[in-house]
Amino acid sequence: MFIVIGGLPGTGKTTVGYALAGDHLRQGLSVIAESVNPLAVTRDAWRDVGLAAGVPAVEVEVVCSDAAEHRRRIATRSSDIPGLPQPDRQQTLDRDYQPWDREHVVVDTAGQEPQESLASLVRRLHA
Repeated sequence: MFIVIGGLPGTGKTTVGYALAGDHLRQGLSVIAESVNPLAVTRDAWRDVGLAAGVPAVEVEVVCSDAAEHRRRIATRSSDIPGLPQPDRQQTLDRDYQPWDREHVVVDTAGQEPQESLASLVRRLHA
């Protein structure tokens, strides 16, 4: 089953996401939680879900170190909502994105196809 959750801020989406992830972890399943995750408090909350379920969390930060490639990717993104303007690279960089303050895996996608980045991550997770 594929479940897509949406809704306005404050309606309980993230709380549901934490609960669902915890339930799956307690059942021995793997969980991937993907989001911008820009704040330490949200990173802590996701890590705490794993700790509460007795499962260690691996935190992964995805970056694109090639400024020109990052700019191109942002400029060529399409919106799911017709007419909704996408932020440009500078607006993206100006967002509140707190530095990571603990050990984590960094995947640099510059110059790689998505499958290459995934293979790199999988190798590092199994090292």
